[in-house]
Amino acid sequence: MTTVLYMVRHAASPFRLGEERTRGLSQEGQSAARKVTALLKDTDIAAIISSPYTRAIQTVQGIADDKGLTIKEYETLKERAIKGLQYRLPEPELLKAIEHSFENKVYCLEGGESTLHAQNRAIPTIMQLINEYNGKNIVIGTHGNIMTIIMNYFDERYGYDFWKSTSKPDIYQLTFDNNSLIEVGRIWSY
Repeated sequence: MTTVLYMVRHAASPFRLGEERTRGLSQEGQSAARKVTALLKDTDIAAIISSPYTRAIQTVQGIADDKGLTIKEYETLKERAIKGLQYRLPEPELLKAIEHSFENKVYCLEGGESTLHAQNRAIPTIMQLINEYNGKNIVIGTHGNIMTIIMNYFDERYGYDFWKSTSKPDIYQLTFDNNSLIEVGRIWSY
């Protein structure tokens, strides 16, 4: 019996320093979130799970409304900060740090979280969800980095290059047989 996780990376959200948890979707992001809802409209969904960050919740809210489900938020599924949230880093330095964090899973910048630490907090929740909803489909409102880190736990081919190739939003269908990842498919298309 297979369990399917639909990992829904949040839609476009304008970056605002200090508003990591509360920043919402842009107008473009809101429009894309409606497309996410339409893509999953005919899919039987047993539960909607999300990071507690506003942009992730807003991206899957339409699915929850359409299915008559409540979104369950998990702090353990929040985005991974490679650096402390109090300061901004030039993009080339940030990208280099993220790339290095997939090569060396204990690496992070000061005040940040390593890939290994993020896996240690997120994977028990993922395993719990797979067991709780065994044989069913669930949607997870997520972020690019933590989504990739979760996928990397099950298959190390999912790393920096994969993360760089994802879009906002994006949807990946992860099929599990018990706790083993057996298939990954991208279902988002513009």
